[in-house]
Amino acid sequence: MEARRGDAADANQGSSSKGHDAARPPLNFLRNVIAADLLRGTYEDRNWAGRPGPYDIHAHAPKDPARIRTRFPPEPNGYLHIGHAKSICLNFGLARDFGGRCHMRFDDTNPVKEDQEYVDGILDAVRWLGFDWEHVTPQGIERNLYHASDYFEEMYRCAEYLIQTGYAYVDEQSAEQIRATRGTLTEPGMNSPYRDRPIEDSLRLFREMRAGKHAEGSMVLRAKIDMASPNINMRDPVIYRIRFATHHRTGDRWCIYPMYAYAHPIEDALENITHSICTLEFEDQRPFYDWTLERLVPLLRRPQYEAARRLLAAIAEQGAESKRQFALHCRNFLDKLGHTRYERRAEAMFASWSKNPDLAANDADEFFKLLLQHTECFTPLLQAALDERKPNPFLLPHQYEFNRLNLTYVVMSKRRLAQLVEDGHVDGWDDPRMPTLVGLRRRGYTPQSIQRFVEQIGVSKSPQWIDYAVLEQALRDDLEARAPRATAVLRPLKLVIDNYPPGQHEDCRVPNHPQNPHMGTRTIPFARELWIEADDFMENPPPDYFRLSPGALVRLRYAYVVRATAVEKDAAGRIVAVHAEYLPETKSGTPGASRVKTRAAIHWLPVHAAVPAEVRLYDRLFVDPQPDAGDKDFLSLLNPHSRTVLQAFIEPALAAAQPDDKFQFERNGYFVADRKDHHPGRPVFNLAVTLKESWSR
Repeated sequence: MEARRGDAADANQGSSSKGHDAARPPLNFLRNVIAADLLRGTYEDRNWAGRPGPYDIHAHAPKDPARIRTRFPPEPNGYLHIGHAKSICLNFGLARDFGGRCHMRFDDTNPVKEDQEYVDGILDAVRWLGFDWEHVTPQGIERNLYHASDYFEEMYRCAEYLIQTGYAYVDEQSAEQIRATRGTLTEPGMNSPYRDRPIEDSLRLFREMRAGKHAEGSMVLRAKIDMASPNINMRDPVIYRIRFATHHRTGDRWCIYPMYAYAHPIEDALENITHSICTLEFEDQRPFYDWTLERLVPLLRRPQYEAARRLLAAIAEQGAESKRQFALHCRNFLDKLGHTRYERRAEAMFASWSKNPDLAANDADEFFKLLLQHTECFTPLLQAALDERKPNPFLLPHQYEFNRLNLTYVVMSKRRLAQLVEDGHVDGWDDPRMPTLVGLRRRGYTPQSIQRFVEQIGVSKSPQWIDYAVLEQALRDDLEARAPRATAVLRPLKLVIDNYPPGQHEDCRVPNHPQNPHMGTRTIPFARELWIEADDFMENPPPDYFRLSPGALVRLRYAYVVRATAVEKDAAGRIVAVHAEYLPETKSGTPGASRVKTRAAIHWLPVHAAVPAEVRLYDRLFVDPQPDAGDKDFLSLLNPHSRTVLQAFIEPALAAAQPDDKFQFERNGYFVADRKDHHPGRPVFNLAVTLKESWSR
């Protein structure tokens, strides 16, 4: 009997472009966005030098072979869970389906929580799911494995630029003071007393921060945006903090580290990302994402910046009317102006034009003088204003948000998952009850089943809860057609066939898959003493019980019809053996097999040949569908029956199973040979999923 193996390889094969042409994935708003961008030519003019960097290195490189570029950017501070699988399938899947590339990038900006163990685990999980970041090109292998720490120097250079242009300052308030003056959803924040310190002072202090001359918490670098913004994320967010911690890749080279909200857009720009796709909790961060990129255009997109200046000069040369029309057009993007005196002057012009548009003709020369002499202050405005002339003039990435996966009966907070592990409620990150990908893999889930699940639940911008049963059904659907069948008796009860000759054995031929004859057959020896499931016999059955009971006929699958005649009990009155007689003319596959009708068939194993095995039955980890919602104590909602360990018997062929081999134990469910504990001579099988939904709410 050949077990089901090679899930990761099959997942790679199943995710090929050819396969997806045959079964086109369902449309969603992200696919519509990408299709529209490709039609409009939003990213058509991109080049790619084969490595990330400011656009200067791409300017004279070949055209980017990827029509789009996405990325999957996990933090290396824990193991991936089923929620991450949705993002992986989405980002890698969109890149695959639109002829693009998906970058594997680690957001390792927090040295305190990161570890190489997590890096290795994440890479293994992504590949296991069937995706890869490496691509063969005519120029060689495009590897696309990156780390935020690859760009620390570039991020620092960008931070100095923001200081020099007046868009960042060093703040010496404590974290508590910054939090207290941030304001609320209904009240504006208060300016820091250091907000208007001289640029030279902020630049000197920031360099001293890098040199390790200041203590942790003594100062931070903040973006200078708007403390009265209705979006709290735009109220001068912190973009750099001091951390004297050893980084797992850069060692002690750095003692200042960028915040994720600042690092994320820079990483995307350096990697030529087109569509930066993340979950809805980052939606309020998108304005800062755009602000960061638009303010850094002169550094990150210098060729496009110079092209925009040339375009402005060309508009100016077209005459007064062209300048007036463009000036009035720019007024539509008033919200893109910042706090510098040049932008304030433009804002004043826009206000006067709103009262009297004719004034734009008088101010057009001054307005264009501002644009051309201080272009670096107007890059956010120009990104919007020039878009109708040239789509996405600075070739900036754009962030899109989708609904995160909320799955019932699990928790997916890294902090709470870590608590489950550290407090011993589960046996590690790969415990088969955990929603981590290593846990699901050990449980018996396949890459195909998870990809199927993600495709079924879809993508939208509306929060939703997915029942755990949907995930389980995806695994059933995947394994039903391809998992070989096998026999195991989980709770054994001895059945003695009194009229079968002692010492005699005969082979019963059993299909490896009843619906797939190409999977072949195997034999199980029949003998006088058998193991059957304890719940397949009842001494005093109810009227609707059709399995073995005194005097009742039942078929032993692939063997004979038997009739129970007596029972043996121990001193406590428990049944320890059932005696029966068999009907010799009723063997399956012979002409007499259909002469005796039975209403049930049960499975069995021969006592002399059955192999002892440990079988672990897993159920949902929590008894509440939303264990961490509101003020619930999620630990009090743990399911005390989430794992049951049985000493069972398996058929002889299963003794040769390899770790991670999957089977359907007929009448019991789908099982997998445990990846860690299953060894020759000590078989261990985990219940992956029952044959049908059995959870009682």
